[in-house]
Amino acid sequence: MPTHRPGVFTPFLHNCMLASAIIHSARQWLADRPQVRFLLLAAGFYLLWVLGYEHGLERAGRLDDALSRNLAVVAAGLLRVVGIAAGTDPAGPTTVTMFGQAAVYVGNPCNGLVLYALFAGFVLAYPGSGRRRLWFIPLGLAAIYAINVLRIALLAINHTYWYHTVEFNHHYTFTFVAYGAILVLWHQWVRPHALPATVAHG
Repeated sequence: MPTHRPGVFTPFLHNCMLASAIIHSARQWLADRPQVRFLLLAAGFYLLWVLGYEHGLERAGRLDDALSRNLAVVAAGLLRVVGIAAGTDPAGPTTVTMFGQAAVYVGNPCNGLVLYALFAGFVLAYPGSGRRRLWFIPLGLAAIYAINVLRIALLAINHTYWYHTVEFNHHYTFTFVAYGAILVLWHQWVRPHALPATVAHG
């Protein structure tokens, strides 16, 4: 009589069932601890940003350069709209000029790209409906962009008329305003989706 041997797929099926059980338990554990889930997702998005930016976008420099040039051009255009003779330096398109003199240089570290990542990463990590994310993230990014354009335009005016306060306003006043605006946007996202308290387990 032939000896019965387990099928070749038995260990594979067993491992699949074990993996499925572990994944289900992990999901349940995270579902009961929304704060932990949020922190893990936020840390994951931050790690992806650091790796993607430092080893890709920053080295290539194209996105940073394009954003800095765009901000300078739009800020100069905003100044012209209010009747100020402004433009960009042909030799350095990321420099905003007023009355033919250099006023503000938009460096890549100050173009707000990291603010977009911070804002979007928080909204993606925090609970909420996917449909709401589809319009809230673009709206928030547009608001951050508009604030940055206004910041550059005001710094150009500041440099021209009150030069002695430029450093303070650049490093403190406008930084406070930019991050304050992001906090307000985050608050608007969080309000309808407050995290429940962690479920206690006896």
